[in-house]
Amino acid sequence: MYIILVYDIGEKRVGKMLKLCRRYLNWIQNSVFEGEINDVRLKKLKIEAGQIMKDEEDSLIIFKSREEKWLKKEIIGIEKADLDTFL
Repeated sequence: MYIILVYDIGEKRVGKMLKLCRRYLNWIQNSVFEGEINDVRLKKLKIEAGQIMKDEEDSLIIFKSREEKWLKKEIIGIEKADLDTFL
C-alpha cells in the first residue's frame, strides 16, 4: 500500500520521530513522509511511533491508498525533497 504520514510531535521528541519515519518512508517536507509499505512494516512503524509519542500531546495521521497511481499529487512552490535523485 502507499501511505502519506503526517505527525505533530512535541519538540523534545521530533528528532526520534524523524529518524523512525526515515527508516520506513521517504521524507517529503517537515513532518511529512510518503511511500510504499506493507502491512507488517506499517504495524511495526505504528508500534515504534507509539513508544515515542505522548498520547495527550502528540498526533500521527496516516493516509492510505492501494497504490501511488491512485493519488494525484500537486506541488506548488519548491519541492523540499526531490525523490528522483534517490539511487
